[in-house]
Amino acid sequence: MVSAVMSRIASRIEAILYLKAQPLTIAKLAEYARCDRDLIEEGLIELMADYAHRDSALEVVETRDGYCLQLREPYQDLVQTLVPVDLGVGALRTLAAIALKGPITQTALVELRGSGAYQHVQELVSLGFIKKRRQSDGRSSWVQVTDKFYQYFQVDQLPSPSVPSVQQN
Repeated sequence: MVSAVMSRIASRIEAILYLKAQPLTIAKLAEYARCDRDLIEEGLIELMADYAHRDSALEVVETRDGYCLQLREPYQDLVQTLVPVDLGVGALRTLAAIALKGPITQTALVELRGSGAYQHVQELVSLGFIKKRRQSDGRSSWVQVTDKFYQYFQVDQLPSPSVPSVQQN
């Protein structure tokens, strides 16, 4: 029973590290996972051991800024080959979140991806991959992918979003 609980915590930590795409402290992980620091520490140990024992392209490492999920060194060359030069991994993950969740409010996107999403949105709008429209109450903006996204990434369609599509002004 304890093993199943710890496995779920480790999986939750893995999801958080993937989605945030930046080093996170134990305190931040505990906050996002809604559990105590001791459980996070145990979950991190299990997750790091799991990654250490599998033949995976990813690893969980501790940096001076916290723990992160990253690509192992032997696979770093793929980043240069597969990631567009103009987009970093963080911006690509933000774009993926918009594509999968969109249209999504910029506020919800920042909650999902962190404050770096503000810069990512500016960059993605300037590159034409997303469009941004003010909400009718003016408090936030909706963001969603454009036709350029579909053409560039050779995607025909995405799963149906849970929020109605943004109307053109």
